[in-house]
Amino acid sequence: MKVGVVVFPGSNCDRDAIHAARLAGAQAEPLWHEDPDLHGADAVILPGGFAYGDYLRAGALARFSPIMGSVREHAERGGLVLGICNGFQVLAEAGLVPGALLRNASLRFEHRWVRLTVTRRDTAFTSAIPPDVTLLMPVAHGEGCYTSPDDKLDALEARGGVLFRYVGPEGNPNGSARDVAGVLSERENVCGLMPHPERASERLLGSDDGLLLLRSLVTSAGQRLAAA
Repeated sequence: MKVGVVVFPGSNCDRDAIHAARLAGAQAEPLWHEDPDLHGADAVILPGGFAYGDYLRAGALARFSPIMGSVREHAERGGLVLGICNGFQVLAEAGLVPGALLRNASLRFEHRWVRLTVTRRDTAFTSAIPPDVTLLMPVAHGEGCYTSPDDKLDALEARGGVLFRYVGPEGNPNGSARDVAGVLSERENVCGLMPHPERASERLLGSDDGLLLLRSLVTSAGQRLAAA
């Protein structure tokens, strides 16, 4: 099972994501943003960083990279896509997940550990997470405040599209509406997540909870490949 990790100019978590995907059991390789070929990737990760220096706004330029057309086609075929932090911003700008990411309510870059509750375990991104487990992972972003009109948020929640929320004493680090930390596309095969699972993939890092999410992705992609 092969995971492709897109590398934009300004990505800084691509190697971390490749390492974590390999820990989760995948063959993981970088995908250069100027090359539209996904090179047989069964799942795609858009990693954290500052693609194109976050000029204009985070993700606004990266959405036009040549590879993003192929990522869109992959998603339209039902392929799995995970966007982490800056990757979430790129997915939102490209319209592959609902909502938008604004400047943090504090107007500061927030880098801290947070806790997440998982609203569903029946998705490709959460199937390996045990019941009643909250996830400890770090955030590191300046534009992580999730927003959407109330009626669209109501509809998103009604269909189970809010997959992760900030909880616990650490609280909401960015002012996201309704404590949203991660969302699903309508077809549930694309996920955007602000905290960094790849930075919580080994106990040496302070938590290996993020590996549960990545194992979910890798296992689900493998099952889809086997069923094809």
